Amino acid sequence: MTPLNTDQRERFRDTLHERERELRRRIHHSLVNSDNKDYAEMAGRVLDIGDQSMVDLLADANIITLENEVAELADVTAALGRIRDGSYGVCIDCGDEIVTQRLEVYPTARRCRDCQARHENQARDRSPSL
Repeated sequence: MTPLNTDQRERFRDTLHERERELRRRIHHSLVNSDNKDYAEMAGRVLDIGDQSMVDLLADANIITLENEVAELADVTAALGRIRDGSYGVCIDCGDEIVTQRLEVYPTARRCRDCQARHENQARDRSPSL
């Protein structure tokens, strides 16, 4: 089913496992340090609304980073599942091969370039305009 040879699949699997370990480590670190005393200390020293805004911004940035890492971990896990079931490197929309160069840059890719562009355009068309 997949156009990738065994060596390529193993290389992508190794790359994805390495990224999975790194993401798990970073997520764990973020969660363990979520009660970071630095933020609490800064919040306790807040002198004005600008200082409070900065503390809030730092906390929000950490939450956004964590959410992005969790989403990426889900993508990595899904890609590893596709490697296991033999569908890695095959577009989920059209069934054509996802070119190796795309997988090199974006190893969790689920769609070929053309289908991904179509998917993004459809999502943009469904988004409300301001």
